[in-house]
Amino acid sequence: MKKKESKKEVKKDLKKEKKVEKKESLFKQIKKEMSKVHFPNKKDMVKYSLATISFVLFFGIYFYVIELVMALVKSLV
Repeated sequence: MKKKESKKEVKKDLKKEKKVEKKESLFKQIKKEMSKVHFPNKKDMVKYSLATISFVLFFGIYFYVIELVMALVKSLV
């Protein structure tokens, strides 16, 4: 003869099932979102990298010159 499950055991089983469903749902959503992602090809990656390095160098030099000018003005005052 089979024992009847208590209410606590039934609730516990339902919670476990919900957790499994949430995990499966999460992975399905992640897979769906990742299919929308556009990864750049090598040519675009090189172009974007060079643009980034150029901007960093330009602004580095720009702020260095500004700092030199401000130091010169401070030394004159």
